[in-house]
Amino acid sequence: MIYRFKIVSEETDKFRREIEIDPEESFMALRNAILDSVGYTKDEISTFFICDDDWTRQDEVAIEDFGSSSDQDLWLMDDTRISELIEEEGQKIEFVFDGLTERSFFMELKEILTGKKLTSPICTLKEGKAPAQHVDIEQFEKSIETKAAEISRDLDMDFYGDSEFNEEEIGDGFDDLNFQ
Repeated sequence: MIYRFKIVSEETDKFRREIEIDPEESFMALRNAILDSVGYTKDEISTFFICDDDWTRQDEVAIEDFGSSSDQDLWLMDDTRISELIEEEGQKIEFVFDGLTERSFFMELKEILTGKKLTSPICTLKEGKAPAQHVDIEQFEKSIETKAAEISRDLDMDFYGDSEFNEEEIGDGFDDLNFQ
């Protein structure tokens, strides 16, 4: 059996990779195949998050145990087979390749190919240029500040189109209720 994963990035629109891998391989083998397909070094802290359909993080598969005191199970890349956590087409995964800035690739199990075997993972589709593995931390912090300012500005906007209101026009909300 072979799992075919589609990989995209929110940083680069035209970036796409597909990795085929035996589901009995470890998450470490999947990590290495992804990093090889984009030309990244393997010296950064990275982690996988198994996500629900809305991309909410569920289980974490870490590169090593950093002494987490979480009540959740600890899954390690070297010790966990892909098939232990990924079983069905459409399952979503977030691969954080830059632990410092939480930059990620978003993955989906696109297809399960039965009756076939692989001896090692392969990249079967390579489109677009991958985002840079490392970003200048000052530039990254400035982009976060800019996004935070945009969000703050959006939240400060008056949703009713008028920045002033007459409190008497609003009432207390009980005027239309008939209490007996």
